[in-house]
Amino acid sequence: MNPRRFGHFVAIDWSGAAGERHKGIALAMANKGDAAPQLVRPGHCWSRTEVRDWLLNELPDDALVGMDLGISLPFEDLGAFFPCHENSLTNAHTLWALVDRICADEPHLGVSTLVDHPDFAPYFRRHGGREGAHFGGGMGRFRVTEAAQRRLGCKPYSNFNLVGAAQVGKSSLSGMRLLHQLDQRIPVWPVDPLPATGPVICEIYTTIAAMAAGRSASRSKMRHATELDAALTALKSAPSGLGGALDDHSCDAILTAAWLRHAAHDPQLWTPRELSTKIAATEGWTFGAL
Repeated sequence: MNPRRFGHFVAIDWSGAAGERHKGIALAMANKGDAAPQLVRPGHCWSRTEVRDWLLNELPDDALVGMDLGISLPFEDLGAFFPCHENSLTNAHTLWALVDRICADEPHLGVSTLVDHPDFAPYFRRHGGREGAHFGGGMGRFRVTEAAQRRLGCKPYSNFNLVGAAQVGKSSLSGMRLLHQLDQRIPVWPVDPLPATGPVICEIYTTIAAMAAGRSASRSKMRHATELDAALTALKSAPSGLGGALDDHSCDAILTAAWLRHAAHDPQLWTPRELSTKIAATEGWTFGAL
């Protein structure tokens, strides 16, 4: 696979919040060269299903897409996603299918039906001090890629955590519904092998992009065009052309699209040393985590 074949680089800042439309969703796309990434539909308040439809109908054929969510749940630590209940789930594709099937009647790619389900609720930490018996204690269970994130200086949270501003559980689960509904029309690295042609989706962590641009993990969020332009310059991108105060979701998407363009050609990022065939198929990986 030649990573230099990509000609468009898309970053999606995602949200698992309740409801249909979310200010926390932002899409940005960069082309080859050094022009600043541009927001897709600037000012638009996206729904999750609109993002799905955009990926299916408007995504360029040579695009690398980074989605800021966890594409799977921990598996390697206990040999199963839900070891005390559902052992027929052998890979991420079967997990995505389960999440989408259980939540099929829930609109807007919502996932409350799953996290409230008596068979699966014990694995999650939920609001109101409801920590399931199988949550794992402490910060909960983690994937192998999240250990790699920590080595970079990031502070990941468990995808089984549904509590607090840093909760990533519902955003990841709603993303799994989207990935299943793509019906394998767009490969998801590394769950799927990298194809020689066509678009590819990968998991991103926007903090990794910010750190590559010279910011610290604790200062990864940007809310002003001056901050964003300095970070873009560090990634050999032209400035954004924007001015004044910005929302951090737009900044995350714009900067991460520039970082994907800057990093996608690095073969080391596609072959992290801990990424076995089994981990790729079950837990997936975060692009850029080594």
